[in-house]
Amino acid sequence: MKPTSSLASTKPRASIWRRGTRLIGELGTGRLIATAFFLIFALIAARYSWNLWFVENAERALYDQRVRLMAPQVEQDPRIVMIVYTDDTLINTKKRSPLDRATLAKALASIDKMGAKSIGIDILIDQPQDEDSALIKALQSMQTPTHLAYADIATNADQIGNRQQQFLDRFMTNFAGSKASPASIRVETDADNVVRNWPEIKPSLPPFIARAMAGKNSAFADYTRSIAYRLPVDKERLVFASYPIDLFTDPQTAAAFAEQIKGRHILIGGDIVDIDQFDTPLTPFIGKQMIGLEVHAHMLAQLLDHNRPVATPRWASWLVAVLVIIAGGVTSLIEGNIWRTALFVIVQIIFFGGLPIWLQGHGSDTQYLPAFGWIVGWIIAFSAVGTAAQQVGTQQRKFAQSALGKYLPRDIANEILNEPNRLALHGEKREIFVIFTDLQGFTELSHQIAPEMVATLLNRYLDMLCTVVLNYGGTIDKFVGDAVVAFWGAPISRPDDGERAARAAYAMWEAGEEFRKTAPADVPPIGKTRVGLHFGEAVIGNFGGEGRIQYTALGDSMNTASRLESANKKLDSNIVASREAAERSGLNWWRPMGRVQLRGRAQPVDIFEPMPNMAASDLSHIRDIVESLNTDPKGARASLTALVAKNPHDKPLVNLLYRIEHTDPGGFYVLD
Repeated sequence: MKPTSSLASTKPRASIWRRGTRLIGELGTGRLIATAFFLIFALIAARYSWNLWFVENAERALYDQRVRLMAPQVEQDPRIVMIVYTDDTLINTKKRSPLDRATLAKALASIDKMGAKSIGIDILIDQPQDEDSALIKALQSMQTPTHLAYADIATNADQIGNRQQQFLDRFMTNFAGSKASPASIRVETDADNVVRNWPEIKPSLPPFIARAMAGKNSAFADYTRSIAYRLPVDKERLVFASYPIDLFTDPQTAAAFAEQIKGRHILIGGDIVDIDQFDTPLTPFIGKQMIGLEVHAHMLAQLLDHNRPVATPRWASWLVAVLVIIAGGVTSLIEGNIWRTALFVIVQIIFFGGLPIWLQGHGSDTQYLPAFGWIVGWIIAFSAVGTAAQQVGTQQRKFAQSALGKYLPRDIANEILNEPNRLALHGEKREIFVIFTDLQGFTELSHQIAPEMVATLLNRYLDMLCTVVLNYGGTIDKFVGDAVVAFWGAPISRPDDGERAARAAYAMWEAGEEFRKTAPADVPPIGKTRVGLHFGEAVIGNFGGEGRIQYTALGDSMNTASRLESANKKLDSNIVASREAAERSGLNWWRPMGRVQLRGRAQPVDIFEPMPNMAASDLSHIRDIVESLNTDPKGARASLTALVAKNPHDKPLVNLLYRIEHTDPGGFYVLD
């Protein structure tokens, strides 16, 4: 008869793909929609984090770190020179605002004679001063292309009013046809007041000062992305040379700097405490803000270098965002050794954390690359999938606890749930205690009563015997009709497995007797439960195909236990145990029942019967009789005959005498 029940398990470590597909199938519609919602949100965060208020500052901070880390360290740029008003200049001219224009006029005259390549003036002339005529004359006579700062109310309402705008526009009309022309000096900051980008191109403004000084460059005609800041090789030596404007007001003093001016782009502006100072991505590194004039110098150098960083394509941003979500979800599904998971996470950190830095260092503009969004998206995906898996796992665990609890003791079931690999798929040799039971005459009985009553009786009977097995810490192997097969020593072995198995064998017989006594009155008499117990080697493991796996024991010891159970019919006994099982049980209640050859077995077996209620002296007397069969067969038979005469209703004892009388001295009785 085929088994009607078995202990089944899945592979201890399912593949990630299989676990993922199984998760989708087991989530349920509601949880699946919720998980999908969080994954979509994770994808949005991983793609559009620069536009999300709660992470945009973190994105800017990471970008600034990349700029500082990958900014090229350069020697002083020989192409650009800054000439600046300093605080000393203000003291000397006794003017702070507006800046002294006579000083500017004198410096322009000197610089023009030195052969500068271009001049950019980052000083807004937006209100009249007494020195205006001198400045206008100097600008009108310039031979060097000179670009004078310009702004308008539309783009710079905070710093210029209507009257200032009117004066500035009138002032610019003085230079029609000259080398002097207006140029925008607009500098844009982000929401955190850091200058990271070239300013947006406004139709109302003249060309930006850096573009005007460098001349036509179609590659930068519409460029408004990141400024390519550079760092000095030596912090004591600036990227761009800077000289006080005072040095150029005296022609004789200025002549000493002719070589520093010739052929260079000259930027003139202020380097004054608390005026025109900006935070940049480099501020934490250089330890101070950067004056607006130096920001213009960096943009001019970038333009001269033709350094237009390449923006990350949209498809690439989407691809990485999707990879991030997949990686987070997959990581949450990894099972097994923590170091395996840690290694996978480290690989992801290196890849996703290092990719923006690598791109920044290889000519890409990583501003608006959602690096922090990847972290947020990964965490959300990891949490969403992990939570879903945990919910399914909790359901599965409850189901598994319920299912395993029907075949394994609760403590063993919990150990296996915590360490699934203990329920090994491969077969392994183990020494186990095996019990086979059978309910005498139940097959014939099932033909005499209604099928519904058969099912009721059988379920109750099996439930009673299974309860005994589990109470004594055994594993239920299978049911074969009304027969129960159980073993001790696997999947987890314990030092007292022998005692547990022996006591369970006796308790299963007692349960069978209770079942007989409590059967419904209209049911024909039910036979007794017979039990066989053996200890031996077996192959334990999960066996079966992909669709059905049964945790069971295979081997000769299983067959021996089955034969011992069957031997009860010939021995007039209820429980028969082999010597191997009896000696390893640690109990002293065993009554020796001689040596027999089991049906289908070549080697004889010494058999024993549990007698927990028999006096120790009586058990010792029977042991002495059986042991003396080889040395004094006549005396042993006489002693046994006398013992049977005193206990005529002890059928197993009567059967033992019969077998001894029909067995040659030193031999064994063959069971048909």
